[in-house]
Amino acid sequence: MANRAYKFRIYPNDKQKILLAKTFGCVRMVYNHWLDRKIRQYEENKTNVTYTACAKEMAEMKKTEEYAFLREVDSISLQQSLRHLDTAFQNFFKQPKTGFPRFKSKKRNKNSYSTVCINSNITISNGYLKLPKIGQVRLKQHRDVPKEYRLRSVTVSQTSSGKYYASILFEYEDQVQEKEIETFLGLDFSMHGLYRDSNGNEPAYPRYYRKAEKKLAREQRRLSKMQKGSNNRRKQRMKVAKLHEKVCNQRKDFLHKQSRQIANAYDCVCVEDLDMKAMSQSLKFGKSVSDNGWGMFTTFLKYKLKEQGKKLVKVDRFFASSQICSACGYKNMKTKDLALRQWDCPQCGTHHDRDINAAINIRNEGMRLVMA
Repeated sequence: MANRAYKFRIYPNDKQKILLAKTFGCVRMVYNHWLDRKIRQYEENKTNVTYTACAKEMAEMKKTEEYAFLREVDSISLQQSLRHLDTAFQNFFKQPKTGFPRFKSKKRNKNSYSTVCINSNITISNGYLKLPKIGQVRLKQHRDVPKEYRLRSVTVSQTSSGKYYASILFEYEDQVQEKEIETFLGLDFSMHGLYRDSNGNEPAYPRYYRKAEKKLAREQRRLSKMQKGSNNRRKQRMKVAKLHEKVCNQRKDFLHKQSRQIANAYDCVCVEDLDMKAMSQSLKFGKSVSDNGWGMFTTFLKYKLKEQGKKLVKVDRFFASSQICSACGYKNMKTKDLALRQWDCPQCGTHHDRDINAAINIRNEGMRLVMA
């Protein structure tokens, strides 16, 4: 069995918006309350509070007058919040690099909650999504869901600009046949053009954030000068949020289209397993790296290839793709200098474009890994 999610925009009425706001707040409160409880328990007794214990405590809390407001919202969403906290701790202990679970902020974190489909309490029909406690919410279903898909869960979220979305998870029987690999493509990350491929092509990424940077800075300055709590500040904050959302949507649209073209044309795509966080921080390429969205691009590429029975191969980040001559295999140490964009191989005399040569080497290394 496999899972697939569809994200649709929803349009709650005023009464439903109030209930959604309450649910977002309750879910956040439950997460923060038991995160604090776990931390104190460990500091005092060096023991852990399990999910089951947290769930029992929450059930008792809901009976009290002080926490009666928890009964107003979907009970499954509160349980899911505890599960998310438990998962956050498990991820931290398995991979400390992910970071210790942090408290959720009312202002900085995106509003969202998850709920599970039990006994058909969540349904989609006639342009409406039925949610527990919320009721029938108008839904913009821009694509059809196959009839054999079974609804598993829903995550409702609200963006900074005030829009509501429902990410609906479906379960289906995975019948994708693994395809015989015949065509390969290598992609080398490019700071300015997203990537250069082994055929010498470049997608000419428009760099949406850089284009909107001056306008964003101007609107952000106006926001910073406005009085906190005023209506003008609220309107200006919404304006800034919409500008950021537009850049985000433009980037996603471009990356989806590029990844779809590549996934349809090639059986195996080879990329470098880069640490984008390190590149943005230690190398101080923060804005350029974030604007490209390379991590998002490879994620899109991976699932689009997988659903067709194709492969995405990640080459080790320490593989010297830029230093090796793709024609004869000579390793040129001078190419460690990033300013050297063109070079001639001292051994065979082949003229190389740095990025295209790296993409060819990545493709060849990916082919070696697949054929091994």
